[in-house]
This record gives sequence, structure tokens and C-alpha cells, in this order.
Amino acid sequence: MTYNPELLKKEKRHPEKQKNPDRPAGRKPEWIRVPAPQGKVYAETKDVVRKHKLTTVCEEAGCPNIGECWQQKHATFMIMGEVCTRACAFCNVATGRPDELDKLEPLRIGVAVHQMGLKHVVITAVDRDDLDDCGADHFVKTIQAIRMKAPETTVEILPGDFKGNLNHVDAVIAARPDVFNHNLETVPRLYPSIRPGARYFRSLRLLERVKERDPGMFTKSGLMVGLGETREEVAQVMDDMRAAGIDFITIGQYLQPTPKHAPLDRFWTPDEFKGLERMAKAKGFLMVSATPLTRSSHHAGDDFAKLKAAREAKLAKMAAE
Repeated sequence: MTYNPELLKKEKRHPEKQKNPDRPAGRKPEWIRVPAPQGKVYAETKDVVRKHKLTTVCEEAGCPNIGECWQQKHATFMIMGEVCTRACAFCNVATGRPDELDKLEPLRIGVAVHQMGLKHVVITAVDRDDLDDCGADHFVKTIQAIRMKAPETTVEILPGDFKGNLNHVDAVIAARPDVFNHNLETVPRLYPSIRPGARYFRSLRLLERVKERDPGMFTKSGLMVGLGETREEVAQVMDDMRAAGIDFITIGQYLQPTPKHAPLDRFWTPDEFKGLERMAKAKGFLMVSATPLTRSSHHAGDDFAKLKAAREAKLAKMAAE
């Protein structure tokens, strides 16, 4: 047998997927291709991440926008390690038994945010179902460290579902992030095969809870398309999101990380994404980002400014009526 180190690396990251048959995604269309990461600022951003021994979802999830974002000194930090306790069929983050929490990680992130001069930072995490609070306190400490080291930086968080425990959710809400993001990822019908460890209405309830506890906090959620969903199913998810008070929806194209991951059903065209954007705006979202390369934290800083402006415009219109 020929030794293939890259294959062994993928097997180690996703042992639970190795029994799956290979399902190649095929050639990407022109509209989904991006240039290879490069540039001086990209290298500087990479150096800061390495210096402080931080993990980014940009790298771990194989985000196609890493070159653009890091060149602009935008990075999404992933806390609580590199190993997730769940095994979502679409995700490229490693699955297995995580290490113990690094108690100094929140402070290192705060220092890195300050050194990078970030105006807006996104903090996400692996799922830590092995912890009593699913990592809620670690999120709180990270938000507090950023507030201490970089008080002018706005903070967006992208946590898991905390297994539906609203006390854990409340603790994170109380730390006052500027944006509370939690992705639904796909339509309810596909949850058993795509997000087997999650529950659609549990995630909706989490986002609804944010608005109950702090109506002024922005909420955000994202979907992938290309997994076999229908346009009608996507429309129903939009309605569910609006019923939960979600302000901002992101919709992007699913890209199959390896042949062992969930198979790609199809590539949605740019015109179809424009149609989804029009639909979402008509349903009343404050902000919509729907393009093939849209990801939850892509352009997050610019989008936060637009989100605030959209709310102010809406309130001004309501006052004038």
C-alpha cells in the first residue's frame, strides 16, 4: 500500500466518516473559485495567530475567503480547541475527544485583538458537549477579556446550541456581545443526516431566547444551500427565523470538504442567490447576505455597521409614520 500522509491526516480528523463511500463533488463553476491566499498583510495576520497560539475557523473549516479576510486583518477565532465533540456531515473541523480547556486562551485572544487593531471580532467555537456548561463560561471570559484589552472592538459570537440549556445561553447573553450568531445551517428535513447532534427547533429557541432577554442585541443566523434542500424549504426557514426575531440572515453555497463528507447536491447559481436575497428582504430581515461565497463571518465588521444603520433607518421610519 502506498503511504499517503495527506490521506492519513484526513482520516485522523474525521474517523467517523471513513466508512462513507467516496462522493466527489466535481468541478467548481467559475463563480465559486477564489485566488490562493497571499500578500504581506495576510502573512502578518497569520503571524499574530501563530504567535498567540490561537485557532481560527478560517483554517480549521477550510474557508474559501481566508485570503481576502486575512489580507484585511479579519479573522474568526475558534475557542476551546481544535476538536469538536460532534460530527456534522458538512463540517471540516476535526472530530474526537477534545483536550482540557486552556484557561489562558481568553486573555491571549484579547491581546491578539488589541495588537491586530480589530474594530470587530468574531468568536466561534467547537461544540464541547463534554463540559458541564458546554463552554458557556469560556465564552463569557473571552468576551470579558476582549472588552478589557480592546474596549472599542465590537464582539460577535457564533456558539453552538449549549444542548438547549437556556441557563447557559442566558449567561452568555449577560456578557453582552454585540451580535449573537447561531447558524441553523440547513432545513429541518436534512437535520438527521447533516446535523445529527443538533435539533432544528432547539436552535431556533436559542435565538428567540436572545431577543427575550435582550431585545436590543442583534441576532444572526446562516444557511447553506446545495445539500438537497428546495427553495420552498428555504423560504419556510426564513419564516421561522423571522418568527424568532432574527435580524440578519446569511446564505452561502455548501462546498464539500472531502469526498467522505456529505455529498454536494448541486451548485446554486448567482441568479438563484439574488432571488433568495430578494425573498429574505421581502420577509423583513434587517440585513441579508446571499451569495455563493457568503459565510457567517465574511465581511462581519462592515455588515455590523450596515446592521446598525438599517435598524436606525427602520426606527426613524416607524417614528415618522
